[in-house]
Amino acid sequence: MEAPGESEPTGELIPDRVLTIPNALSVLRLALVPVFIYLLAVDSHAWAVAVLMFSGFSDWADGKIARVFDNQSSRLGALLDPAVDRIYMVVVPVALAVYGIVPWWFVIVLIVRDVVLALTLPILRSRGLTALTVTYVGKAATFSLMSGFPLVLLGQWDALWSRVILAIGWAFLGWGMAMYLWSGVLYLVQATLVARQMPRQGAGRRND
Repeated sequence: MEAPGESEPTGELIPDRVLTIPNALSVLRLALVPVFIYLLAVDSHAWAVAVLMFSGFSDWADGKIARVFDNQSSRLGALLDPAVDRIYMVVVPVALAVYGIVPWWFVIVLIVRDVVLALTLPILRSRGLTALTVTYVGKAATFSLMSGFPLVLLGQWDALWSRVILAIGWAFLGWGMAMYLWSGVLYLVQATLVARQMPRQGAGRRND
């Protein structure tokens, strides 16, 4: 999963395909978003956790398939997969906050971090870039957060095993939040370097 302004580095032209397994998995994950919200609304937490686990696995699978098989990569997938990831990174914590499972301050911090990074996009585009290179800290942060949310959801039962899982889930969320904020700082540093060291597109042609 990637934050606004992040992308995997690639120097190859991506084919313009539509009917691929990764694209199908991304569409399925997108279709499961309202299903997840409905399951939370009817207190079917076990099935909601199952949706999150499937979404996480399919997110890993579609990226793996696209990288391993040349005929499975596509321009649509390069746009669709991160877009669905961003939807999950907004919808899941907001939905959990609405139903009192995570505090609102936690969600607001995540959203503010993404909004700040999104504000750097005009700077990148003025330098001919569409995104910054993904950092391993950012990847680890997203993995921790998307692992922690279903664990916290599993921790809502009144049983010892559930309380243990809840504690583990919050450990993941705590580490995920710290890394998410730190990765945000690293991306801002990258954006600052781009703004200082790369000329604006077309700037060299103004005096022609």
